[in-house]
Amino acid sequence: MGTVVVAAGRRARPAALLALVATLAVVAAGLMAPQRSDAAATVGPGAVAGDVLVHDPSMARGPDGTYILVSTAPGLAIRTSSDRTTFVYRGVAFPAGASWTDTYTGTSNGNLWAPDLSYRNGRFWLYYAASSFGSNRSAIFLATSTTGLPGSWTNRGKIYSTTTSSDHNAIDPSLYVATDGRWWLTFGSFWTGLKQLELDPATGLRRGSGLTSLASRPGSTAVEAPAVVKHGAYYYLFMSWDACCRGASSTYRIMVGRSTRLDGPYYDRQGVALLQGGGTQLLATNGRYVGPGGQSVLTDVDGELLVYHYYDAQDGGRAKLGLNRLGWDSGGWPVVR
Repeated sequence: MGTVVVAAGRRARPAALLALVATLAVVAAGLMAPQRSDAAATVGPGAVAGDVLVHDPSMARGPDGTYILVSTAPGLAIRTSSDRTTFVYRGVAFPAGASWTDTYTGTSNGNLWAPDLSYRNGRFWLYYAASSFGSNRSAIFLATSTTGLPGSWTNRGKIYSTTTSSDHNAIDPSLYVATDGRWWLTFGSFWTGLKQLELDPATGLRRGSGLTSLASRPGSTAVEAPAVVKHGAYYYLFMSWDACCRGASSTYRIMVGRSTRLDGPYYDRQGVALLQGGGTQLLATNGRYVGPGGQSVLTDVDGELLVYHYYDAQDGGRAKLGLNRLGWDSGGWPVVR
């Protein structure tokens, strides 16, 4: 695959978005595969207020009931909410910068991407990626904090990295903790798709050298932002397809497949393997709510919540926070409410 194809789909970060829009529109114009005909939700995002201009959001609930929301930004932007509705910007995770990522961002304290936040074992765990646009010279890092607030994060080191000779991309990390206590990290963007590796629960760092492929899109490659959730007898793999970061012209959408095994194989509702380009559409553009994606799933005290961004066509295509409850239909497939 040529670098032009990769660059067309790999997400631009908010700081560079306006400068890239015109170029991306031209390059990506002919690259998107036809939309699948799967049924998808036509509901809009739930009501949120305050500072909700986010990209690639991930949210966790702390022990005192406060919600911490982390999103893509230089330094990783942090917002808090006491009610899961109104969000207040608090600053960045690394106010003094993250010099240990410079090798992968190509700049001093450059953009850090697609964080994954969770709270377990008495602290917040933050996995995040460092890279540059259109490149798979990338790395996934871990930081921990007891409060989740800006300036409180301790760098725990690099989890995994890829180079320009790799056939995949070490970004978009997502942690899954299995009922047997084993930790797994799912990640990936474009190239040969989504991957999974095991972590050591004691450190949060990589365990062993195994690497499993979970999903790919032959002929397109536009698949990224994985998140795994267990419901009933199945593991569900959520992912984002197509082009983000083009404002109201974005074609991003949220897809899903499922498997009886954490390591797959995953299939869509029609029985097409995710490794063969399968995927059931969960949420796509609906009116002003354009290009939903970059999603994570929060299992909260009152059920599961889909956390994502979309582009507001009635507000200059700005990226905003989307929150929706997840339900399950009679066939055991997720639905957006």
